[in-house]
Amino acid sequence: MEWFAMYDVAIIGAGPAGASAAIFASRAGLRTVLVDADQSVTRRALIKNHLGLPDGITGPELVDRGKRHATDAGAELVTTKVTEVRPSADGFALQGENGRGIEARHVIFCLGVNPEVARLAGAQIVPGTEPRIKEIVAVDAQGHTSIPGLWAAGTCAGTSVHTIITAGDGARVAINVISAVKGERNVDHDVLPAPAR
Repeated sequence: MEWFAMYDVAIIGAGPAGASAAIFASRAGLRTVLVDADQSVTRRALIKNHLGLPDGITGPELVDRGKRHATDAGAELVTTKVTEVRPSADGFALQGENGRGIEARHVIFCLGVNPEVARLAGAQIVPGTEPRIKEIVAVDAQGHTSIPGLWAAGTCAGTSVHTIITAGDGARVAINVISAVKGERNVDHDVLPAPAR
């Protein structure tokens, strides 16, 4: 198994929730890895209700744009299926099907409709509340799971399957992780430059 330096945060799943979380975490200066098996259900969607995209967008295009935005913000993208998440000395060790091991102080599950890897990690799983979502990861209002350092966002954490909502939830949980790491509330707003006179 090949191991790499410790990340501040590992995000499992690069659909709208995961990519959004990676963008916020990277922009805040956290060493961020986005791990994705390229199995997002968003890849099967045609999205016509996403703010700012009045002509709609295909799911594959939205996912690919999200990944590109995340890597442009500084996240490392690793393509593999995570098969195990277990406690380590300084956080958590993730094992990928590709044989790569990743260590991170915090993990955000953005697993879409399948919370299995969170279950294997020991997170509490409860019945889902959205149509066609059988199970979700139990989280508190901040996105914490039942295990300190493990978080969840998006559909796997009980939010609506709509991409704009899952993307917002990924950002919300990432802000909570950033705030926990830095010890103060994180705000990420850029301001337009003043108009030329």
